[in-house]
Amino acid sequence: MDRALFVSKMLVDDAGAIEGLAWPFGTPDRVGDVIEKGAFAGARLPLPMLFGHDHNDPVGVWEGAEEAQDGLRLKGRLLVEDVSRAREVRALVRSGAVGGLSIGFVTRKAAPRKGGGRTISALDLLECSLVSVPMHPGARVTSAKSALHALAIAEAIHRAASALSKR
Repeated sequence: MDRALFVSKMLVDDAGAIEGLAWPFGTPDRVGDVIEKGAFAGARLPLPMLFGHDHNDPVGVWEGAEEAQDGLRLKGRLLVEDVSRAREVRALVRSGAVGGLSIGFVTRKAAPRKGGGRTISALDLLECSLVSVPMHPGARVTSAKSALHALAIAEAIHRAASALSKR
């Protein structure tokens, strides 16, 4: 299996719903690899959601994968109702201790890139893990349902409190 690729700053709602941009197209990761649009076309769902690429530590399932214009988008859920480890992972994600999403894959077609790394045009997506260290600097969460709403409210309260304290 190829090395893992990451998404930064994951958030999750009470029911365990989570989604994000797992791989942005058009930009390299920290070792120079670029995955092209079309490479994920054969992704099979559901896809295992692991913790730290440990095949003995499944914590959820990825139920949606889309090659959008900007990259691979995943939607899934931690199995917080049924798996105690999933509740622990949700707490780690909420605290910021775990902030990344990492894909495990086997490369089917790639070419070397000038300056290092590869351009990957075909791969088999095997799993997607929650991890603590993101590798791709352009990857980010796109939605966390109620968690994002709560963060927006908290930020608005913080701004209002700061403005009042300056008076």
